[in-house]
Amino acid sequence: MRQFVLPDLGEGLEEAEIVNWYVNEGDHVVTDQPLVSVETDKAVVEVPSPSSGRILHLFGAKGDVVKVGAPLVEFAEGPEQDTGTIVGELGPSEPAAAAATLSRRTAGEKGQVFPAVRALARKLEVDLDLVEATGPDGTITRADVERAARSLPQSGPAELLRGLRRAMAQRMTVAHAEIVPASVTDEADIDDWPTGEDVTIRLVRAIAVACKAEPALNCWYNSSAGERRLFDRIDLGIAVDTGGGLIVPVLRNVAERDVSDLRTGLDRMRADAVARAIPPGELRGATITLSNFGMIGGRFASLIVVPPQVAIIGAGRITQGVVAYRGQPAVRRVLPLSLTFDHRVVTGGEAARFLVALKADLEQIS
Repeated sequence: MRQFVLPDLGEGLEEAEIVNWYVNEGDHVVTDQPLVSVETDKAVVEVPSPSSGRILHLFGAKGDVVKVGAPLVEFAEGPEQDTGTIVGELGPSEPAAAAATLSRRTAGEKGQVFPAVRALARKLEVDLDLVEATGPDGTITRADVERAARSLPQSGPAELLRGLRRAMAQRMTVAHAEIVPASVTDEADIDDWPTGEDVTIRLVRAIAVACKAEPALNCWYNSSAGERRLFDRIDLGIAVDTGGGLIVPVLRNVAERDVSDLRTGLDRMRADAVARAIPPGELRGATITLSNFGMIGGRFASLIVVPPQVAIIGAGRITQGVVAYRGQPAVRRVLPLSLTFDHRVVTGGEAARFLVALKADLEQIS
């Protein structure tokens, strides 16, 4: 008997969630036959069998989170195989996040709980880790448990974060701990745009122009080494709302592609994102990101920069507003713009000049 463990899914990824088993205990499988699909913070990946053999035992069920190196399958026969193979390239230089512990107290600070109070908590289905202790020396009292129990009917049952939502929580924890965010906003007067102008394509083109004008924002920052890396090519991450969470596929080399090619690439990318069918390689390597949240709602936003990137641009809802036009007040269509940048690496002047270049390109007629 031998075990096959969850292989390395790419640099920085430490765990994955089981999406679906393709085999059952007792099945005979052949080399490279898909065994299971797992979801990381980047994509759904199929894990192939390392060799032929009969499956004796499956470790984990759908929805379970498995650590890299933990057993996946036990085979009843066959030679040992190397289980260190990397499955795809899932994002070099992108940091992984440790899951945050949901508790009002950190480890070692939990208050004393007497057996009768613990029994009461079990009876009332109260999680003691979430109870605020008011007794002496941090003791949790019956009144504390009863007060917590009274608040439970106001909420639904506890729900373990899964899939994209779990990945989002991990990425945001890292971003909050590492990034020093600063934001600057403005509005672009787009009333002179031709009817039917493609808003997303105009934003993509304007970002390319702004990156050429101020390259410091098309950049990665390695905080552990204190090094930044500027890029000539602009690989734009575009946030796509899938209903279950955001996926950020990458539109490659946007400055060198024409409008038709960009639109075709965007349409294919969005369809693949919604279907969760994007190859892992298309989810890594963005040098800067666009969030066109105005398609849903909202005007301005304090956005989240995800390292190693140093900037993200947000486009808000297009509205009519009274603006100064040729020296007179006029009602014009305006596009709100938000830029959040990592102030450890990007100066305020660089960010402001980037936004000026972005706005100027958007305000051109074509």
